[in-house]
Amino acid sequence: MVFRLYRHSVVLCICILVAAVAVTMALNFGRSEAAAVPVSAALSVSGEGASPRSSPESAVSSAQTAAREEMRAVWVPYLSLDMSREEDKSEQAFRTKFAAIVKNAKDCGMNTLVVQVRPFGDALYRSSLFPWSHIAGGTQGVDPGYDPLADMIAACREAGLKIHAWVNPLRIQTAATPSILAAGNPYSVWKTDTAKAGWTVDWQGAKYYNPAYEPVRKLIADGVQEIAKNYDVDGIQIDDYFYPTQDAAFDQAAYDAYAASASKAGVPLSLSDWRCANVNTLVSLMYREIKSVKPELPFGIAPQANVQNDLAMGADVAVWCSVKGYADYICPQLYVNFENPALPFDSAVKTWKSMVRNPDMKLYLGLAAYKAGSDADSGTWKSSGDILARQVSLGRESACDGFMFYSCDYLNRDQTEEEVRNVVKILAQ
Repeated sequence: MVFRLYRHSVVLCICILVAAVAVTMALNFGRSEAAAVPVSAALSVSGEGASPRSSPESAVSSAQTAAREEMRAVWVPYLSLDMSREEDKSEQAFRTKFAAIVKNAKDCGMNTLVVQVRPFGDALYRSSLFPWSHIAGGTQGVDPGYDPLADMIAACREAGLKIHAWVNPLRIQTAATPSILAAGNPYSVWKTDTAKAGWTVDWQGAKYYNPAYEPVRKLIADGVQEIAKNYDVDGIQIDDYFYPTQDAAFDQAAYDAYAASASKAGVPLSLSDWRCANVNTLVSLMYREIKSVKPELPFGIAPQANVQNDLAMGADVAVWCSVKGYADYICPQLYVNFENPALPFDSAVKTWKSMVRNPDMKLYLGLAAYKAGSDADSGTWKSSGDILARQVSLGRESACDGFMFYSCDYLNRDQTEEEVRNVVKILAQ
């Protein structure tokens, strides 16, 4: 009898425990479903849901990991990789050039290189969408006989550095650079089709893609997806070049066609707002196409420091910083110092810090290594030799996630020697 009662008690306890677990799981499932609603749903922007809440222990672990992973990057512009003027354009010569960049960056405490791989609607990698860059082979469309991006990834891996692929989304040609556009360049192909003539714009001696058209946006987004799919990069970044002018003549025909159509259903957007909408659509499409092949691959943007300048170019940075589905990190080019009368560095940091409302977005500060020790900004960069170091300190005090320096060419110049030495010291702390 005692055994039977005991057995019944055990069964009863087990039943109660099972029921409690079931209720708890149901409640948690409900919370998870609520958390999964995208922040951007009301704004019709594709994004990811909120992350589950972390325990205090996991939060501490995440903070420690973040501290270890502070971004310390240097931009490597196409001019630093240019082989077009070199007598020896071989793969070994390119590897030697890039090896020097890698060594210098690592010696200065950097952990990431942000390498420009599409400066002019072209490619420093094997692409089915864009022609070979003249930077590698000397003439656009000419296969250099090797894959520069693959070589750069291998060199970074060997040195223990990360590498982000840097893309200019709209620029095709400026001031006759490159001097020749390949016959297979989308610009060259589209110009032979009157129905596609507006997809690119010739403006003041330069050529640009026009983001007002869906096929143009798709080409640019497919381009970053191609990099994500085919190359083991640690991130993809676009820079600050969007609409090159506020002049309505740049895209008059496209805007007029939009306004005529929109007027039938309501009030058309202003030219400025319409351009921002075009760029927003492009950026969100790039984000989605990258995530479709590598969900964890970071996508970042490096806009100008001045928010009004960004808006004038169609870059709606406040939306990018607050709504999910546009970017994983933002790196404003804060190429000013503490004495800048129009935009002091500390004020700029506060402005950008306050704009980043997406909890999953990282904020990196773009710092002007190229101005250190120079006569730039009325000579204020010569007032001391630790301006960049103090900017790093302020960035850390403001809980920013790291720094990107422009550019690799200024890490070992006489002009910047003192500043770089002080930066190296503080990065090591």
